[in-house]
Parts: sequence; structure tokens; C-alpha cells
Amino acid sequence: MTTAPARTDLYPTRGVGEVTTPRQDPVVWSPPGTPGPVTPGELQGLERDGFLSVDQLIGADEVALYRAELDRLVTDPAVRSDERSIIEPKSQDVRSVFEVHKISELFAGLVRDERVVGRARQILGSDVYVHQSRINVKPGFGASGFYWHSDFETWHAEDGLPNMRTISVSIALTENFDTNGGLMIMPGSHKTFLGCAGETPKDNYKQSLKMQDAGTPSDQALTALASEHGIKLFTGKAGSATWFDCNCMHGSGDNITPFPRSNVFIVFNSVENAAVEPFAAPAPRPSFIGSRDFTPVR
Repeated sequence: MTTAPARTDLYPTRGVGEVTTPRQDPVVWSPPGTPGPVTPGELQGLERDGFLSVDQLIGADEVALYRAELDRLVTDPAVRSDERSIIEPKSQDVRSVFEVHKISELFAGLVRDERVVGRARQILGSDVYVHQSRINVKPGFGASGFYWHSDFETWHAEDGLPNMRTISVSIALTENFDTNGGLMIMPGSHKTFLGCAGETPKDNYKQSLKMQDAGTPSDQALTALASEHGIKLFTGKAGSATWFDCNCMHGSGDNITPFPRSNVFIVFNSVENAAVEPFAAPAPRPSFIGSRDFTPVR
């Protein structure tokens, strides 16, 4: 009788206590000089800080189209009743719609747009597939934020992504002010993996998509990271975009202003980093949250 070889876990998490691990993977995977829409200076900034911003990824006419499609989807009763929709606990409005590139042809076209997928291929140095996509709606007057976390911690623990070869883009469909619950990132935090304490409950995603619990760093760890790296708040016009590494420590505050904040969020993973069994969860999350379809974007 033979046993399967033990797989290597480069980033232990969800154990008895918190543990830090230096990053074991590149940030930019393509060789220097690889052609693409991201400039060498932007790649250097991404390597250093873990993010890069594009002032206008899509134009005003495109913003209007995508915003109208977002409004259509979140007001469609069939979409609301779909398990891929997440409901805001306080207002009972639709907060997010997952797998939006499979629900909407318009957003499917955005995923295939070379301005979008071309940057992902260049950064990750390979063909890519969509690990996750969603639209986020953060209306004014009380929409809740999302606590500090590393996406990779969850994607590694609960989805089974082995390596940090994943990049996200948040494309603003409304203006991001400094007051309406915008994205905050700790620059440089992507160079250290923070393994969180505590086991992953069964079906954790049902709770975590509304309010993070498992995979949440301690106050002490966050204080240390923020003291070392600082906090960057992202603002920008509709049509601007923020690309950020999967291991950036990030979060957002509540939106108590009258001004909504909506965006489309796409996560590209390298086809050479396909998900395996979860590293710290009883079972993989549903595929609409962490895809098991590794078909390259074409």
C-alpha cells in the first residue's frame, strides 16, 4: 500500500496562533522587458507597494454602460434570489453579485478586454483564468465596510490556491471620495504572509461574505503592520482602476455619506496556479466564489 506524498504548504494559516511567513513567490512573474500595457515604472511600483493605479482604465461612455448594467442586475428579482447575490444585513439590499462575468455578457466582455486581461497576463507571466468576479454596491447612508484581511489568506485556506500568483482589479463605476468607504491598503504588506489563528468553520463563506470572522488578523498584528507600512486610501473618478496583489492587507470602512460607491471586481489567477484542495478548510467554497474552471480567458 502506498500513500500520497505530503503536499508542501508554503503559507500555513488557521492554526493555534498567528504566524508570519516571508513571501515565497514573486510579485511580478513576467521577465523584465516583457511587452504589455503595464510600464516598467508601474511594475516597479507594484513590486514595491503591492498595487498600481490607472487614472482612466475605461471611458465615461463605458462607465455609463457598466453602471446601467449593474443597476439592472441588482434590481432584478431573479438575480436577487440567486445564491450568487449577497444581501446587505442592515438594509437588505443587494451588496454583491458574484460570477458576474457569467451572468452578464457585458461584464464578460470587460473581462476579455485587453486593457484588463492584458495587464493580468503581463503581471502574472502566463495565461490567466477568472478565479472570482463580482459587482459591489455600496450605497450611501450606512452600507457596511469590510474588515482588514488578505485575500490570499482566504483563497489559500479555503479555495486551495497554492501560490501568490493572483492579481485583482477594482474598476470604479462611481467616484471614490475620501469619505464614502473607499479601499485602503497597507503598502508593502504583500511581502509578508500573516497566517491567522483559529479553525475554519464548515460553510464559512455564508458568514464571511457578509462579515469576516475566520481569517481575521488580530489587533496586535494589524497595529504592527500599519505602523511599519502605513495606510493608503484610494480615491478617483469613475473609470479609474486599482490593481493589487493577492496578499495585500486591505479593507474598507462604512459608507455613511449620501454618495454611493460601486465597482466591478475581477480576480485573475495564473493557469499555472490552479486551485487544489483547501489548505485549511473542510471543503472548497462554491465555484461561483472560488472557481474550479481553469479555462484561460480568450
